Amino acid sequence: MPSPKTDLRRQIIAQARAMNGLGINQGTSGNISARAGKFMLITPTATPYDALKPAMIARMKLDGGEAFSGPLKPSSEWRFHRDIYLARPDAGAVVHTHASYATALAMLRKDLRATHYMIAAFGGATVRCTDYAPYGTQALSDLVVAGLEDRTGVLLGSHGMIVIGRDLDEAMWRAVELETLCRQTWIASLAGEPAVLPDDEAMRTVERFKEYGATTGGRTFSRAREKGSR
Repeated sequence: MPSPKTDLRRQIIAQARAMNGLGINQGTSGNISARAGKFMLITPTATPYDALKPAMIARMKLDGGEAFSGPLKPSSEWRFHRDIYLARPDAGAVVHTHASYATALAMLRKDLRATHYMIAAFGGATVRCTDYAPYGTQALSDLVVAGLEDRTGVLLGSHGMIVIGRDLDEAMWRAVELETLCRQTWIASLAGEPAVLPDDEAMRTVERFKEYGATTGGRTFSRAREKGSR
């Protein structure tokens, strides 16, 4: 039987392939990681996901600087993955994509507002959009960590999106949900100015979601959305 670490590497590969298959990323522009004790496992840089093997997933110690183990260098965005894990004990996985609608809003430097109640899946009445900083830099990582304060998703100015989850399934669910909200907001804006829920209503929904008790992959949240859309 595969070891737990090998299984986690395989899960990372499966989710990396899935995010392209779902249309929320293109090529090798995104990256995925998972917490593994005092380490993180992260997709390597510039490697097609279909060519990935478990041994190619890089391992980095969370307090080990740039050092890594593996045959390929880790993603150039390893800094914000590491810094998220150090700042957020609740994060077990991080997904970064260049999803089209999320990136479009990020190019406009627009926070995602509470135009739909599912904004509450990200912990507040907004999903913030950061300022721009070059990819792979500590400056970008600092913006990411600040943008994720009390949130589980963030838009990166002129770049893309990041979401976190307790595990890979939950993080991937949030990535899909964030892109969906951005797409809905974009479509609604073509017809007019979308109505925005009051902050207090959005926060009541955040609290209601806690009552459901999020399950792996956001399945409870998904059921809540389906119920609310009927």
